[in-house]
Amino acid sequence: MRLTSFSCVCTTLLIGSIASPVLAQEEADRQPDFEHVYRPQDMFMQPPVHQASSSRLPTGQPGPDYWQNAADYRIEVSLDAENRRLEAHCTITYTNNSPFALEHVWLNLEQNLFNPESAGARMTQPGARFGNRGAFQGGYEISSVSMWTQGVRNSKGELVDVRVYDGEPIEMKVHDTLGRIDPPRPVAPHGGVVEFQIDYAFNIPAYGSDRLGIYESDKGDVFQIAQWFPSVCVFDDLYGWNTMSYLGAGEFYTDFGTYDVTITAPRNHVVVATGRLMNAEEVLNNEMHDRWEKAFASPGETVVIRDEDTLGENLRDGEGNLSWHFVANNVRTFAWASSAAFIWDAQILKNSGPEVPMNRGSEPSNRAGTLVQSAYPPEALPLWRDSTHMLASSIAHYNKMWYVYPYPSAINVNGTVGGMEYPMIIFCRNRTSETGLFGVTTHEIGHNWFPMIVSTDERRHAWMDEGFNTFINYYSNLEYFPDTLPRRGNARDYARNWRQQDIHEPDLPPDYYSQGALGRLAYAKPAAGLVLLREQILGPERFDEAFREYINRWAFKHPRPGDFYRTMNDMAGDDLSWFWRGWFHTNAFMDHTVTRVRERRGSWNITIENKGDLPMPVVMDIHYSDGSVVRKNLPVQIWSGGRRWTTVVPGSEGNTITKIVLDPDEAFPDVDPSNNVWEPSADEEESTSADEDSGSN
Repeated sequence: MRLTSFSCVCTTLLIGSIASPVLAQEEADRQPDFEHVYRPQDMFMQPPVHQASSSRLPTGQPGPDYWQNAADYRIEVSLDAENRRLEAHCTITYTNNSPFALEHVWLNLEQNLFNPESAGARMTQPGARFGNRGAFQGGYEISSVSMWTQGVRNSKGELVDVRVYDGEPIEMKVHDTLGRIDPPRPVAPHGGVVEFQIDYAFNIPAYGSDRLGIYESDKGDVFQIAQWFPSVCVFDDLYGWNTMSYLGAGEFYTDFGTYDVTITAPRNHVVVATGRLMNAEEVLNNEMHDRWEKAFASPGETVVIRDEDTLGENLRDGEGNLSWHFVANNVRTFAWASSAAFIWDAQILKNSGPEVPMNRGSEPSNRAGTLVQSAYPPEALPLWRDSTHMLASSIAHYNKMWYVYPYPSAINVNGTVGGMEYPMIIFCRNRTSETGLFGVTTHEIGHNWFPMIVSTDERRHAWMDEGFNTFINYYSNLEYFPDTLPRRGNARDYARNWRQQDIHEPDLPPDYYSQGALGRLAYAKPAAGLVLLREQILGPERFDEAFREYINRWAFKHPRPGDFYRTMNDMAGDDLSWFWRGWFHTNAFMDHTVTRVRERRGSWNITIENKGDLPMPVVMDIHYSDGSVVRKNLPVQIWSGGRRWTTVVPGSEGNTITKIVLDPDEAFPDVDPSNNVWEPSADEEESTSADEDSGSN
């Protein structure tokens, strides 16, 4: 039996690690194994997911006992542009809503990836996209960690049983990209609060694992800053503390919180960031402030706030740096960019859908619409003059099709980072073409739905953000370029990937994917599967209702794969276990072919075989000698008893079958389309083998 589960991958990796060069070459040359024992029960079992509970219901809904913790941040950071360094003072207020007392608090220290001795740096291969290139001497320099208060928030939101520590030093134990503090007493369950402060600094890497970095513009450096502060790890109901190290490919997983951030930068810098700019009148001169206000009042019109002619000039008269104040509610992280080289434009997008109330905060964040902005150096011209329009068009599409964007701001930044997303701000390097810029822009802003609103664990399940996002990008690209088929999303195109040596199931942590497999497994396969599910299996109306309900149920919460599967099953009214297991938890492939056609008692018996393990419905066009074509659809359940199925189609005297075409629309992931067409041969003989009539419909 050819295994298709996680155990198969582990066994393959173990064997591969001790194999001879000859065996390694044989493995590199392998093709899908078409001859093996078929066990249909393996594919029609429930996928390997968490057990349903009172916190995560069997319907896929968050249950009455669902909880999640929260982390709020107040940060004051100074950018030393000349020395490419920042220094910050961070106050973290962590709320434990779980039913468990927490004796310690784990923190993500992602900048430690850029210490040459980190695990991720030592794993970085030459030319790798992720990791620490060139042994950059980075990482956190933590000067102090201090305790301030502990207490419990009661049902009225009041903090009671408060203990004040007034800056008492506390030790942080650092383990690679993680840190741990042990508060003086456990953080109480059901509303326990702990507040502590961290003073730190670090040197900014020029290339930060394709997440952050510095672009050297002729008009000044462009700083793109992300994953730049110690953040509390998620403590959840399934894994407890989520303490997977930051190795590069796996992005991040954090709780929602409120961010109050003051960024001090050189006086000639424009700063853009997650959140709402609170002090525009203090950092912009009168002319820029007037343009800023005009952008809010001009729907659909892009207003240039800072133009090319003023690059490098101080934004306001005076001496010293300027401090930009941003506030963001109910977001899972905070990122920013700063440069003297930024051209900056904006337009207001009036949201067509209902106002979206936030879980934490007194009023909807998108009440006035979304200020859509772009910040880019002059080297990005002329293409980037269209960036804000592309960004607004993408948001409008996702608003209409899936869920209304809930935030007051959205910003596209051009710099060194190829493509990366954070709440309300995205980094896009593309300057090649209209299709190229739109493709990166619509993808990165799409991530504000997955995982910035529907907050999945990117360290374990990259396919739940990259794949879901690539799926919604398929339709945004089709709307913007209706005559161009998107690069990812067609299942037949994806099927070619099964010929790759490193193909395995998507539901693995991305850091454990084979080298180079991230794009295929986390992006392309999930997207192609969801397009297939929408267009061929459930149909758009049925799929869309279920997918929108999944977003609604899990907006601002932390779903796992089982929550998605169960919601889709619940709303679609179908047990799709065969699809979830086969597509996301195995590397099973599909290869349908017609093996036998014969006339019998005035009708035609057609025998189909699936040479692979992946069950899929069958669509065939039957061509008759009178020129007619009849489409026949067979449900996926025909494969539950074996790899062959015989179906009966009506015949008429003198009207013979001249051709049968499987998957005539080329919509299914058939690895060998060459055997999808059957035509009678001159010497074809009738067969009465017993397995021919093993099943019929």
